[in-house]
Amino acid sequence: MSRLERDQDIVLLVDDSPESLGFVTAALETAGVTVLVARSGEAALGIAQRVTPDVVLMDAVMPGLDGFETCRQLKAMATLTHVPVIFMTGLTETEHIIHALESGGVDYLSKPINVDELRARIRVHLANARRAQSARIALDAAGRHLVAFDEAGGVMWSTPQANRLLERSGMDGAGQAEMAQRFALWLKGNPGHGGGFELSLPEAPLLQFSFLGIVGGAEYLFRLAGAQAAGQEDALRQRFGLTNRESEVLLWIARGKSNKDIGDILGLSPRTVNKHLEQVYTKLGVENRASAAIKALQVLPT
Repeated sequence: MSRLERDQDIVLLVDDSPESLGFVTAALETAGVTVLVARSGEAALGIAQRVTPDVVLMDAVMPGLDGFETCRQLKAMATLTHVPVIFMTGLTETEHIIHALESGGVDYLSKPINVDELRARIRVHLANARRAQSARIALDAAGRHLVAFDEAGGVMWSTPQANRLLERSGMDGAGQAEMAQRFALWLKGNPGHGGGFELSLPEAPLLQFSFLGIVGGAEYLFRLAGAQAAGQEDALRQRFGLTNRESEVLLWIARGKSNKDIGDILGLSPRTVNKHLEQVYTKLGVENRASAAIKALQVLPT
């Protein structure tokens, strides 16, 4: 018997049938993984709050909380957004398959379960999930402002830098619904998936979402940037002979942001912000941030 990925892989098996639980558990343990068993959707949610599995095998039809709703609630947990959910179902009608995928599942297996097919699909989805997670960790470490939406406009994941920017702009609370709505409008109006969109809440800075591409066929990836009205950076760059990064720093100085805030927004270290700021002072012929801000505001369109 071939092993799936690693000995420490954890599979959360959710099924109300003792026979099915016994059969699938034996097949998985033979493949070298740890199996956590839940006989109801409620039990699965309880387990997932304590232990993060590497993959979830979900029975679709169960009394009480069915597999579809259980999957939706699992996917709402921040620690499980990246965990693949594979449905096991005797429901082969197209509408049920669509329902499984729409609720957050990545795949489905028809009952009775074929053991070889089960192992193969788990192996593939484990590998895909690990590659995606590794890429996100690398992006986090690189300090990129990235956010990924699902087709409904929900945030699937975002880098820590993007999280901070979203929070400062009020998008971590009530603003989520408006952000999803703006994404939906962009998606509907851009069949070629070009450009991006802008969004701001009252008394909050404007955010720019620049579309980068579709990841894994289901994640719409955007680069997130703080408020810059059209032409503002260009105006500063051309007027003072600044580099792109220097004009970004000066724009945020003019908006009253501290060096720490600028670093968070642009994904720079405080030391790097200071270096850019020194060049800005030299090119503007000023000695402090207040004078630089005044000069910038004289150039920026009102």
